[in-house]
Amino acid sequence: MIEKTFMAGFGGQGVVSLGMLWVYAAMKEGLEVTFFPFYGAEKRGGVARASVIVSNSPIASPLVTSAQSVVVMNMDSLPVGEEVAAAGALFIVNSSLVKVEPTRKDLRVVKVPCNELAEKIGDVRIANMVMMGALAEATKAIKLEHFETVLKGYFPESKHSFIPMNIKAVDEGRKAVSAR
Repeated sequence: MIEKTFMAGFGGQGVVSLGMLWVYAAMKEGLEVTFFPFYGAEKRGGVARASVIVSNSPIASPLVTSAQSVVVMNMDSLPVGEEVAAAGALFIVNSSLVKVEPTRKDLRVVKVPCNELAEKIGDVRIANMVMMGALAEATKAIKLEHFETVLKGYFPESKHSFIPMNIKAVDEGRKAVSAR
């Protein structure tokens, strides 16, 4: 198994954190990983992207030039997501912010209202965790069985009170995909 994923959004949406947590969870499951982030110099609002590969065998290159799965968190990321997507790729969009259809017809589009689901849980800033659950459910690349442990290692202890909210967001993302 190998899953090459390209994630894109704007700074402040947690795209880079999404990629980091995706690979940490995969490592906890004993998988091989690569993580290649790219982001603009702006603190918030600039470009944020991550190329991530998880595999059960060694990975030759960290570059994702033909993604099997693509995460698009905002409108501006739609064109670059379409450009990097392989034919027939899974294309998961945050339908809260992406209001148009991709121009490519060969993509398997899954729409998840990440922002709305995150707001219902209590904080729009966990929209990336909604997407985490959606991506895990749609690709089946990782199970997220140890995700709470991953979050405990990722967040400083002073932020551990937010872990249950993050876990709920992941669960809601899973449900949004499995309900289709």
